[in-house]
Amino acid sequence: MADHPEGSRPLWGSRLGFILAAAGSAIGLGNIWKFPYVTGENGGGLFVLIYLGCVVLVGLPIMMAEILLGRASRQSPVGAFAAFSRPGSSWPLVGWLGVAAGFVILSYYSVVAGWALHYVLLSLTDHFRHLQPDQMGGIFDTLYGAGDINLFWHLLFMLATVSVVLAGVQGGIEKTCRVMMPALFLIIMLLVGYSVFLPNGGFLKALDFTFTPHLERLSRRSVLEALGHSFFTLSLGMGTMLTYGSYLDRQASLLKVSLQVVLLDTLISLLACLMVYPVMFSFGLAPQAGPGLVFKSLPMLFAQLPGGLLISLAFFVLVVFAALTSAISLLEVVTATVMDRAGWSRRRAALVTGAAIFAFGIPAAYAGDGRLLGAWASMFGMNFFDTMDYLASNWMLPLGGLLIAVFTGWVMPESARRAAFGAPAGQAWLYTGFVFVLRWLAPTLVLLVLLHKIGVLQELGVMGS
Repeated sequence: MADHPEGSRPLWGSRLGFILAAAGSAIGLGNIWKFPYVTGENGGGLFVLIYLGCVVLVGLPIMMAEILLGRASRQSPVGAFAAFSRPGSSWPLVGWLGVAAGFVILSYYSVVAGWALHYVLLSLTDHFRHLQPDQMGGIFDTLYGAGDINLFWHLLFMLATVSVVLAGVQGGIEKTCRVMMPALFLIIMLLVGYSVFLPNGGFLKALDFTFTPHLERLSRRSVLEALGHSFFTLSLGMGTMLTYGSYLDRQASLLKVSLQVVLLDTLISLLACLMVYPVMFSFGLAPQAGPGLVFKSLPMLFAQLPGGLLISLAFFVLVVFAALTSAISLLEVVTATVMDRAGWSRRRAALVTGAAIFAFGIPAAYAGDGRLLGAWASMFGMNFFDTMDYLASNWMLPLGGLLIAVFTGWVMPESARRAAFGAPAGQAWLYTGFVFVLRWLAPTLVLLVLLHKIGVLQELGVMGS
């Protein structure tokens, strides 16, 4: 493991290693599962166009800010904020917010990844072949209510995640992402290639739906949905990019590596649409299938395709790969923080934090059968799983992203920010533009996302359907 010249901070073995690891963090269930159904619910092409604009205006600047903070401080989230604020300042709490977000998200994200593992097993055993279409949805409903089965897959997935983080930055995270990211890309390209030859012009209809703007299909609310998803799909606000940035060498171009990560993430989201929608259109189904798209609608359609066993298996392996590369980054945030703050070894920190996250996620595994924390829903109006998802998605991540933009744009010393940005000679305008977006545009847009997610804009009548 390489050492930082100024200390013992591990570094990525190469910039490609960082790009693949950071892209692996960003590319997850939000790309393969959520983006196609959110795009479907919001009318397709025009939503995609607005989403791409939001990625440039919000996602890219905040990602650059996170990486910049990590690289400049050589610290995990808490230490990064402490390094550039006054003693006794409250800004390190923003770092703790990111660590808490990673902890909470991984606790239930692992359960969702477990569902994908279960569907890999069902695909291997050709379980879908002899079922009627109306029985497909029942498979997921049964799984959701089977707490013991969910707990088993939750445990297995967390063990896999911990084993990678245990091996370190280069030997574990980078090596795993160097294998899994190309594999993920290959699988999705093969599935997209297969979809080209589906009957009834499914692929051409998918191209039209995904890339042709149709104004009549877009609602005012969809604009903020695009803004929100552009933020969440890049793994922002939870300290992952900051932590990964702390392992990045100072010679790498901040803008270049951030652009490469954003482009990879966006490409996979768009390819996921071209993988999913042709199947839907070929069988006459609308793409507005909602959250059940992956675990209910697609297995039903895979069973009717030639080579459906292999298609189903490849698809759910893809989902597991995407989930694992994201889970690794979430656990690394918590592990690195404990190592930095408590002085623990990587082994001790990874094992203890992994066990704690697994334990915290047990109620999420049993959310569907109500045997654990059964009274939770009556007290909070939703089960434990949905409560944690709501807390993280609607409060912790937007607030974290907003405060990262404010801190980097307004609080971080100018000299440190400029040095960490590293604009090439003659391109000072890049730095000036970055600071302007970070100070004014990104915080304003993220604040709109936050207000939208918590329902304030709807109550004021600003953003209806």
